[in-house]
Amino acid sequence: MIRKVKSLLSPGKYFLQGNIACAEGALAAGCRFYAGYPITPSSEIMEHMARRLKEVNGYFIQMEDEIASICSVIGASWSGIKAMTATSGPGFTLMLEGIGYAIMTETPCVIVDIQRQGPATGQATRPSQGDIMQARWGASGDYQIIALAPWSVEEMYYLTIEAFNLSERFRVPVIILSDEIIAHLKETLTIKEEIIIYEREKDINRPPFLGDGKIPPMPSFGEGANLLITGSTHNEWGVRKAFDPISQEKLSSHLIKKIKNYEEEILKYEEYFINDCEYLIIAFGSVARSALKAVQMLRKENIKVGLFRPITIWPSSIRKIKDLIREKNVILCEMNQGQLIEEVKKYKEEIFSLFKTRGEAIYPYEIYNFVKNL
Repeated sequence: MIRKVKSLLSPGKYFLQGNIACAEGALAAGCRFYAGYPITPSSEIMEHMARRLKEVNGYFIQMEDEIASICSVIGASWSGIKAMTATSGPGFTLMLEGIGYAIMTETPCVIVDIQRQGPATGQATRPSQGDIMQARWGASGDYQIIALAPWSVEEMYYLTIEAFNLSERFRVPVIILSDEIIAHLKETLTIKEEIIIYEREKDINRPPFLGDGKIPPMPSFGEGANLLITGSTHNEWGVRKAFDPISQEKLSSHLIKKIKNYEEEILKYEEYFINDCEYLIIAFGSVARSALKAVQMLRKENIKVGLFRPITIWPSSIRKIKDLIREKNVILCEMNQGQLIEEVKKYKEEIFSLFKTRGEAIYPYEIYNFVKNL
């Protein structure tokens, strides 16, 4: 069910940090449960939720680790409450089994991953985009996931709302793939008077699982439904079918189709100067900010460069420009050693790449010089 609600914050302009905007976006979307464990560079989200949730009759709990955090979020979601957690690379790694369980049980929840340099502890305070493939393939088995990459404080707010809406709409964990730069950036955010939120459908008389690509209803514990929730293979009523090949085939197919069938509704992206471009830059998150500035600098010198910014990282938005990729000189910019590039290579093998894993931003002048030297 879609409905309009008034924003919790008064309409107007605010000067906020990205992490704080994320927390406020969650509250505006109706999040009333947060479980987490402090980890740089996401801790401000947890700290802000600890203060604010009690003001809106919500629940906050600091767990002993990230494993317990994601499990608590799953339990809270099945109690009928919108729930989230936030972490960074090492904590995200610990959550992956729980995220797989949420995928298997079709549990809506939001996980914010503020990426930092890894692997392992890595550089705890430095930015990265190294969790792209982990977000997509970290859990075992066959499934689809939704992941969004904001590039501004304003998007940290509104994409968090969108993450909750998508999670409730498709009964799937949604990951916000931000990075340390956007998380700690402070800039102006405009709060609208009203926002649109999605509330899950509930029907105790219909099967709560396996909609064959459609989204089944999700009643909560205590509402009269005979709920059986298991991470094992199950039928449409949740009854365990761990040795039934037909049930396994139907289940894995459903987990994929319920996202694939609605890709046009899910995919978000932005295009800049691509109609006449000779060079096409693909960048996301904070790197896309630098890329856009570099494009503007190059355009002043009559070098025809365009930018494609995927906002929906998973399912991949790259296929929306597959024809353009085949026609243009493509430059991929990432704060990793090449992850999203694998999606681009599905359509073209020869790609120019600017990768950086020094724990520093990719600056506009670096992209500018890279294009000039091609």
